[in-house]
Amino acid sequence: MDSKASEASIGSCDYAVAAEVIKNGGIVAFPTETYYGLAADPFNPKTLARLFQIKKRNQDKPILTLIQQTSQLALLTDEIPVLFRPLMRDFWPGPVTMIFPCHPHLSELLTGGTKTIGIRISSHPMAMLLGQEVERPITATSANISGCPAAVTAQEVRLQLGGSVDLIIDGGPTPGGCGSTIVSQMDGRLTLVRPGVIPFAKLLSRSGG
Repeated sequence: MDSKASEASIGSCDYAVAAEVIKNGGIVAFPTETYYGLAADPFNPKTLARLFQIKKRNQDKPILTLIQQTSQLALLTDEIPVLFRPLMRDFWPGPVTMIFPCHPHLSELLTGGTKTIGIRISSHPMAMLLGQEVERPITATSANISGCPAAVTAQEVRLQLGGSVDLIIDGGPTPGGCGSTIVSQMDGRLTLVRPGVIPFAKLLSRSGG
């Protein structure tokens, strides 16, 4: 891909072009309802390795993924924990990431060797449009160098990552603050992995666990 990132504004962004960048092994920065993320093909190990290189991130840390509809879960997992079903119904699309057992064929670069995968559906319209054009899951790791503040504008993405990404979709400023709330199911109970936008108590009451 080109060494210098091109940038698309809200009005001019061609999502078909952005989707082709991803399908061809490229990396696209895009806005979500929390921060800017980096979209790449989660089934392409070479692209995943490049993603870690760009972020200067240890490869034992898993990468979160976005799907556009629940039918795409079958591409990533064959088990839906029972406590997740009401959460999927009530909080997707939205900033709640759930940790599922992963398919064994997924790259360890994606799962960090955990045999699990974090998945959510974004409620941001630009993230949804991008995913719809790609027609498959995309990565959603934060668009920043590991250990640095997560980017809330396209300018911050450019300052941190420069031309190391292939396309930046400028959707204006994102809310920032907390990231998505991350939960898992362990021993039949809902467990908080990372606090986020949605209070864990609210998720716990809705899940019944």
